[in-house]
Amino acid sequence: MELIESVNNLKIKQIAKLHTRKERKKSNQFLVEGFHLVEEAAKSHIDIEMILTVNPDKLTEIMVENSKQQYEITFKIAEKLSQTEAPQGIYAVCNMPDVANTKFDKVLYLDRIQDPGNVGTIIRTADAAGMDAVVIAKGTVDIYNDKVLRASQGSVFHIPVIEMAFEEACSKVNGKVFGTSLHNGVDFKSIEKPESFMLVLGNEGQGVDGAILEQTDQNLYVPIYGDAESLNVSVCAGILMYHLI
Repeated sequence: MELIESVNNLKIKQIAKLHTRKERKKSNQFLVEGFHLVEEAAKSHIDIEMILTVNPDKLTEIMVENSKQQYEITFKIAEKLSQTEAPQGIYAVCNMPDVANTKFDKVLYLDRIQDPGNVGTIIRTADAAGMDAVVIAKGTVDIYNDKVLRASQGSVFHIPVIEMAFEEACSKVNGKVFGTSLHNGVDFKSIEKPESFMLVLGNEGQGVDGAILEQTDQNLYVPIYGDAESLNVSVCAGILMYHLI
């Protein structure tokens, strides 16, 4: 296994650029950090260009089998590539998956949700609930943001996540489109489970865009019985998905 020792190595400099959304889009690649996420990417047959590790002895068989190249790196390089306070010393450079043939029977649409923890948790819950896909609007946090990847706990490798305009997503859905809003909304428990649907969740502070709400078939809300001002969007997503699924 080749050892890379310099933080100024051209390969390392290029990989470090994957910390930015612009470079991820340009190269169609993203960086995964940490043993669990790297192993989950390998198990999920994500196209892994290379794995870089401080300790080659910890590479599992599935990591080696499902990556094209493996490199040993120094801890200084691990610190350069890390976006956490305590680097685990293992990284994978992955190619973004092909989502061209995604089913649109049961879909979640995220309208400008900005918090990486919320988006990662929503993707993880959508994976657990058996949703077909998560579609994100422009203005939603990048799903290959390091914090989103960690919050998803690897679910971003299991379920297609697609950036798409609302109108295009609607054209692919055969069932009802549900918004989430108190305005002209009904208690979610009054809705029967549909065979096919798209559920729209909105920005943490502003909710779903009004122009989108005008195009939905029905708007839903989760009633609050206590004194809380509102529900966290990822909690609301979980409640509604498990009711509709």
